[in-house]
Amino acid sequence: MSYIFSLIISYFLGSIPFGLIVARIFNKGDLRKVGSGNIGATNVMRVGGLRLAGLTWILDMAKAIIAVLIGRYVGGESFAAWCGFVAIVGHCFPVWLKFHGGKGISSLFGILLAVNPLLFVIEGIEWLIVALGFGYSSAGALVVFTLMPIFGFVIEPGVGLAFLAIAILCFVRHRENILRLFAGKESKIEWKWKK
Repeated sequence: MSYIFSLIISYFLGSIPFGLIVARIFNKGDLRKVGSGNIGATNVMRVGGLRLAGLTWILDMAKAIIAVLIGRYVGGESFAAWCGFVAIVGHCFPVWLKFHGGKGISSLFGILLAVNPLLFVIEGIEWLIVALGFGYSSAGALVVFTLMPIFGFVIEPGVGLAFLAIAILCFVRHRENILRLFAGKESKIEWKWKK
């Protein structure tokens, strides 16, 4: 029962739409009706600037970190990673928003930080290099998704399988970004401190 309860808590933690909440608190409107329509940190940056995006990123990371810590307490490292996966499912498909949520990248970084801080640093540097070098947040994210399972299997098989599930989910959530990247129509990052 403790395992099931942990997974349920992880889902509901992940389903908290912090991007939507932050945008509303700071009078930036309904994220679902502005910018890309996504409730994640990238769209928050488009409508509210870097500071609000950073706040959203931290909060989305925090909910995933809490899910991982709960999983570790209940069932060890592999179960912790699976609780992280369920938190991302909640982030992407929140029951409160009729299962229309974000794409999981900020929560993914929360999982990396909680599971292994070194992985967080490595993947974070990689994301920054690609995102800054090419100007596309999604391009950096795709490389992160590709490398994540490899690093996970180095830790232990259970973590690797959970990281593979996370990567597949995030690839699916980014399928439109992938198509736009290949078509040369993907929006570049707008690095604005405030709006």
